Amino acid sequence: MPKGFGGGMPGGMNMNNLMKQAQKMQKQMAEMQEALAEKTLEVSSGGGAVKVKVNGEKQILDLIISPDAVDPDDIEMLQDLVRTAVNEALRQMEDAVNSQMSQITGGMNLPGMF
Repeated sequence: MPKGFGGGMPGGMNMNNLMKQAQKMQKQMAEMQEALAEKTLEVSSGGGAVKVKVNGEKQILDLIISPDAVDPDDIEMLQDLVRTAVNEALRQMEDAVNSQMSQITGGMNLPGMF
């Protein structure tokens, strides 16, 4: 058997400990996903003219547009306000997810996990 496999690994870590750590991390990540599904975040743009609420699964839960923001002669402004609010809400939620993930992974980069 190659050196470093079986009973022990370099640095004193054995395969059983490594598996236990991986299972612990997997459980923590599942718990975090459940908590994030319930987390909501609300962002506004245009001084509150457009409000967007998203959840931890990055789904839009609510989109509120003030009647004052609706100008038939300036639809582009309304589109910009909606786009700005949605993008900012999703960015903030992504930051929150990444922050919680780094607490679990100890800062390790695990692409594709979320």
